[in-house]
Order: sequence, then C-alpha cells, then structure tokens
Amino acid sequence: MKTDHLEESRNVEDRRLQTSSTQSRHYGNRMNSNASNAIFSLIFSRLGWKGKLIMMLGLLLFGGGISSLGGLFNTSELTPYQSRYIENAPSQVSDADAKFMSKVLATTEDHWTKEFRKIGRTYTPPKLVFYTGSIHTGCGVGHASGGPFYCGVDQKVYIDVSFYNELSTRYKAKGDFAMAYVIAHEVGHHVQKELGILDDYHNQRNRLSEKQANALTVKLELQADYFAGSWAKYVSGQGLLEYGDIDEAMQAAHAVGDDTLQKEAYQKVNPDSFTHGTSEQRKRWFSFGYQYGDFEHSNTFKYHNNDL
Repeated sequence: MKTDHLEESRNVEDRRLQTSSTQSRHYGNRMNSNASNAIFSLIFSRLGWKGKLIMMLGLLLFGGGISSLGGLFNTSELTPYQSRYIENAPSQVSDADAKFMSKVLATTEDHWTKEFRKIGRTYTPPKLVFYTGSIHTGCGVGHASGGPFYCGVDQKVYIDVSFYNELSTRYKAKGDFAMAYVIAHEVGHHVQKELGILDDYHNQRNRLSEKQANALTVKLELQADYFAGSWAKYVSGQGLLEYGDIDEAMQAAHAVGDDTLQKEAYQKVNPDSFTHGTSEQRKRWFSFGYQYGDFEHSNTFKYHNNDL
C-alpha cells in the first residue's frame, strides 16, 4: 500500500511506555513479578512524598529504568492532569510499523466520513491505541495474546504493534496490506457502533443461548469484514493499492477464519463454536465490500448462517 505521501491520523494514543516490558514479554516470571510489584506498592503507599521521590530516583539511577515503576502505578491512581496527558498523548509515533498503521487509520477516517455524509450522518472516528502486553480498557483488561480488538465502551481500537510481525509469522499472512485489513476490520466494528448495530447486537445476544449467540456474532464479524472491503475499494480508488495488496488481505481473512484456526489448533472443527466465520465466509464478505462498498449490501444479519 502506498503511504509515503499520506498524513498520520491524529486519533492515536501511544501507550506502550505505560506497560512493563517484564509483564508483557517474560510470562514465565509473571508470579515473581506480581509479588515484587505488590511489595513495592505496599512500601510505596506508606512513604511520604519525599520518600516516594527518593525511591523513584533510586530505581531510575540503579538500573531499574522506567519499566521498574510499571507495577506501582495505574491510571486510576493518576491525578486529573496526568490522566488528561495520557488520553491526549501525541499522535506522532516513532517506529515505522506504528506510523503505517496511523496512516491507514487516517484513510479509514476519510472513507467513512464521506460514506456517512452520503446518508446524512456525521462520522466520529475511533481512537487507535498502541500498547504492549496488556492494557486497561473500557471493556476490561485487554491482552496482546488475544490480538487486536475494538472496545465499544470507550470507542477505541487496541493493537499491540508486535502483532504486525505475528501476522506474517504465526498466521502466514505477509505484507503490509494484511495488517491494513486487520485495522480496517476493527474500524468496521466502530462503524457498527456509530450506526447503532453494535448496541443492537449486544441487546439481542444477552437473550440467546451460547450457540445462538455465536451464530449472531459470526454475522457481526462478517459485516466488519464487508466494511473492511468497502474501505479497500476506497483506497483503490485513491490509487493507493499496489500489486498483490488485495491478495494479502484475502490471505489474512483466510488465516483468521474459525475453521482454519480450529484445524491448526485442534485438528478438528466445531461449527457451533464459530464466532467469526469460516475462511471462505470472511473472504467472501470482504470481496462483497470491495465490490459494492455501500451500506445497502452490508446487512449480514438478514441471512441465515448457511447462506452467509
């Protein structure tokens, strides 16, 4: 995808510095780390402000670094000024992968602003949050092991930037447009939130059995794939696609299909447990979005699951 001349989105929060590298990378030491953090927190809570300052300086000067302070703080303990500073973190990010994702987000903003205008509505874009390891969100604690996700409560997309590499290594979906598809899919859930679809889904889901709820979730996810395809149609029209980009997106859609993931993990498939759709369904609805691009053809909820 051609992004060199594109501007980055201003709706980005880089919160990677707020998480401990020990917590996010060294899972084998998690229990020791948690115990140490608990001891530090207890000592820290009983110190006066001078003692806290001395303790912080000591950790920084004698090899602990900023990450050593990770277990001592959380956003609920910050002052209002500090909380505002984090929420309004600079939109510019330093590494190339994060910059690419920020630019992709900007193109989704352009696309959906125009599409919402066509139906007489105003589009409010989501925030894109970069984090490491785990993070507190409006929907609870998110973990990098679960992959990118959207939280409708705080209306933010959360991505651990390391997923960029994981997509090509673990899921065999190589290329920058594979990652762009992932972002566009998560933004698709925000589009559902803006349209009221996500709230309707949650209201219905609470009244269903597990099997029925899973079937409903599949429709939600396939619609997000359609919206990702709609975005792809837009960037194609802007001359931003390169040879092979759509193939990269299709490979990513195939790689994260429920049947493909279950075969790789369990060597068997249980359709009743599907929550995102099969590989073929995901590719099909991305293709529909790329073909039509409008809201009219996006209603996956009107189909029975066998017809999706």
